[in-house]
Amino acid sequence: MKNKNFLYKGLAITFLTGLSFSNIGCSDSYLDDVQNSGAFNTDLYFQNEQQSFSALVSVYDILRKYSGGFENTVTFFNAGSDDFYSGGGNSNDGAGIQGLNNYMINPNTMPASYWKDYYQGIARANLLIERVPGASMSDELKKRYIAEAKVLRSLYYFELVRMFGNIPVILKTIRFDDDYWNIPQAKPADVYAQIESDMNAAIPDLMMTGTGNDRGRITQGTARAILGKIYLYDKKMTEAAAQFAQVNGTPGGTSQYGYKLVANYADLFKVGPEISDPYKFSTESILEVMHTNKGNSDWGFWGQGKDEGNSINVMVGPRSYSLKNVPNNNAPDIYSGWAFNTVTEDFVTFMQGDPRLNVTVFNAKQLVTDGKISYSPAYADTGYFLNKYLPTNDLKSSLPGPAELNFRQNYIAIRLADTYLMEAEALGAAGGRAQALLDAVRARVGLSSVPVSLQAIKDERRRELAGEGHRWFDLVRWGDAPSKLASKGFKANKNEILPIPFNELPNTALKQNPGY
Repeated sequence: MKNKNFLYKGLAITFLTGLSFSNIGCSDSYLDDVQNSGAFNTDLYFQNEQQSFSALVSVYDILRKYSGGFENTVTFFNAGSDDFYSGGGNSNDGAGIQGLNNYMINPNTMPASYWKDYYQGIARANLLIERVPGASMSDELKKRYIAEAKVLRSLYYFELVRMFGNIPVILKTIRFDDDYWNIPQAKPADVYAQIESDMNAAIPDLMMTGTGNDRGRITQGTARAILGKIYLYDKKMTEAAAQFAQVNGTPGGTSQYGYKLVANYADLFKVGPEISDPYKFSTESILEVMHTNKGNSDWGFWGQGKDEGNSINVMVGPRSYSLKNVPNNNAPDIYSGWAFNTVTEDFVTFMQGDPRLNVTVFNAKQLVTDGKISYSPAYADTGYFLNKYLPTNDLKSSLPGPAELNFRQNYIAIRLADTYLMEAEALGAAGGRAQALLDAVRARVGLSSVPVSLQAIKDERRRELAGEGHRWFDLVRWGDAPSKLASKGFKANKNEILPIPFNELPNTALKQNPGY
């Protein structure tokens, strides 16, 4: 089996194109173009295990949408929440992220990549699911590869449905002679039914756990966590709780899949040596997106799926950051960034007295007052920055490629504290197990028990997962967004979903979302 690092290498099969309705509204398909140009013929691929694995790698590559490229989902949805502003150089720095921050986003400023990238992953998964059965490899591996692709495809559909609502569901490779421009949008209920069915079918064929070279791959534990989250958003609380219970095990203990809360909360956001980084794939990590500097990412392909660095890092760093030459200066040595996701005063006030405050928020304002640092205030500056992903100079890549694009901090998309709190919510925020799950999250950081309730769980999610890209979706599914985000311009019955990018609509059956 290939080394796990290959799972996130852009060296995967770039010929496996993404599906974009702005493309398939034309007279031919990408695959047909590729075949005609002689560059690649997919009919001749998937001959063996090596080729099939490369194809599977290409499906995994789309996970970097969470934290790679300027249009990563973490900084984008942080900006739409009540805990962060867009930040950046000025009010025009990134039309999409600024538009979500002030709820002026429209079909023309909605970044197309949030639609295209996930459909690209779906197209790759569809091709693999169709072709792997004919490859020369063991039946067991065939089943596992197909199961992993189905879980990833379901995850990508889940991201699309919770962003856009009514979306097309495509479960086969689209060719030039298909009636692709008339593919209708499915109702969210039908999308959920499809992906829940696929997930349940895939789980038995997955590895129980992933160790060694298989770390980072979809396992039964990963899939159950994803399925539990899907059920939660589909308001199937009993089913969600059942999946999470298998993932979580005894609160505070080690689950059947080897998951356990790490002892030190701050360790979740540390980066160790390049070789054998002890902080990557911890016992708390359920779905982790790998980043590396070994791809030598450069501006020419940044944000196009070929870059492999973590873009959150440089985006959240203060601009023109500099250490003052003063005795005993213990301020962190931060690489100057672009000042996105400045933290709101309201969130800092909310976090007072919580041990996670300093892990989450970098108080540049205080360090300036203390004469230890200087930086250039940018748009929506508050003096507070997202500390979990700050780029430090000791993590600058020594390999070719701009330092900005080659930070190697992994992003954990789902971790155990998250699934603890989701299970407690799915249990109706009541009862002994829900209490124990909440208590375990708080005890890890030295906080005493509080009576379990939905509000207690909401508050704990806000504290525990701050800046990790979950808050906006939480507010929307709880129905709290209209009140919590009113000051930013959020409009009920409109902004719960995003506008479909304009170029996806012409010559198709797609209908724009209401209000846009």
